[in-house]
Amino acid sequence: MSNQSSAIVLKLWNYCNVLRDDGVSYSDYVEQLTYLLFLKMVEEQNQLPPPLGKRSTIPPEYSWEALRSKDGDALEIQYRHTLEQLGKQKGLLGVIFRKSQNRIQDPAKLKRLVELINSETWIGLDIDVKGDIYEGLLQKNAEDVKSGAGQYFTPRPLIKAIVEVMQPQPGQRICDPACGTGGFFLVAHQFILDNYKLDKDKRNFLKNKTFKGADVADDVARLCAMNLYLHGIGDSIGEDESLVEAKDSLKGDAGERFELVLTNPPFGKKSSITVIKEDGKTDKEKVVYQRDDFWSSTSNKQLNFVQHVKTLLTINGKAAVVVPDNVLFEGGAGETIRKKLLQECDVHTLLRLPTGIFYAQGVKANVLFFDRKPASATPWTEKLWIYDFRTNQHFTLKTNPLRNEDLQDFIRCFNPQNRHDRQETERFRAFTYQELTQRDKVSLDIFWLKDESLEDSENLPTPDVLALEIAEDLEAALELFQSITENLEVKTEVEV
Repeated sequence: MSNQSSAIVLKLWNYCNVLRDDGVSYSDYVEQLTYLLFLKMVEEQNQLPPPLGKRSTIPPEYSWEALRSKDGDALEIQYRHTLEQLGKQKGLLGVIFRKSQNRIQDPAKLKRLVELINSETWIGLDIDVKGDIYEGLLQKNAEDVKSGAGQYFTPRPLIKAIVEVMQPQPGQRICDPACGTGGFFLVAHQFILDNYKLDKDKRNFLKNKTFKGADVADDVARLCAMNLYLHGIGDSIGEDESLVEAKDSLKGDAGERFELVLTNPPFGKKSSITVIKEDGKTDKEKVVYQRDDFWSSTSNKQLNFVQHVKTLLTINGKAAVVVPDNVLFEGGAGETIRKKLLQECDVHTLLRLPTGIFYAQGVKANVLFFDRKPASATPWTEKLWIYDFRTNQHFTLKTNPLRNEDLQDFIRCFNPQNRHDRQETERFRAFTYQELTQRDKVSLDIFWLKDESLEDSENLPTPDVLALEIAEDLEAALELFQSITENLEVKTEVEV
């Protein structure tokens, strides 16, 4: 991040510390910044001379100037009405302001924030600088684990490694059905710019037609929309269009197909909704998606996302999906889905990830790489290459964070230029289709390296790493017990 970016992030973030005394969380603060930054930049664009200028679709009574001119209670009322009215709009406006509310109840502090944003000429900043500023705020937001926002923030070194082996190309459409703050889009966008010479048409396609994302959470979808806008992506598409939607991707197939799907669906095993019963008590009901394009019906969100990703791909389209361990070994629907995936797709690579790299704790995750293929009488998967990046690897978010160089060996082993020419190494091994299907429940939960810390006390990780790993194992165990309890409850209800 440049010094200019860092200075602005620091200025904006220091003010957040003031607002926290009034109960405004980090995530609420970034959300309010999103609204105000967008209003300010639209106003700046509207004032530029043609052809640089862009006519504002925001009614004058809800513009930045109308807001900036107010003080005291009148400012708070103006801000509240602005959010309400813009939330009813279509396209990018609707995504950014949907269900928006004012979280800053002190008019004097709201005025100070308006003045802070007004003091910068945002349109005049380089796109990279604007993007850096917003990314910096999102990073700080993710680091505040207690706010829960970290679950939407995939480690940037992991995203870069995935994009590098997936090799996105100009003219391809790229989807993330659980897009979070848009990390995969930004890295893929930069990869294409860095590796290809683009003419005007290709640049326009990259900017306005390449990416399509969705997130079930309104607040996260707006952060993604704003993040792309600040990076100059999708800022000139139709007023009623948006590259990002706030929706549950799993509810159905919209019919669009993509050459690449890159995604890290939210962690958590089961989908459920809260139901208020007649006696006023609440209860949880599992959500099972009934879709004709799914191989099996299940309440396991991760298994549903794997099936949904398969649907989203064009024939010969490529996917990289972050999945928790249960997707690799769970029986029932899990076994059915793995069998079908191995048969109908080329499931060629699995990256086993270490613990301690995600903001959400208790996560043991992997990246599953597969290509969708046309119908065939014989299985498409010939070999699954597994890279064990978990055994004897110890990371923490603060003292030993994941870095780009940590994944360079995986990228070399993957051999993105010709993945059909690979060599086995200590951490990289191939398993044939026959070997996989002969395993109990077609489990892909495969490991072969010895854990050195179990054999040699001198190789034990540091106490903070050990404590983190113990906490993560306990959280994972609790989730498993909760899942077993839920299944027993459902079984009892059926028997009764």
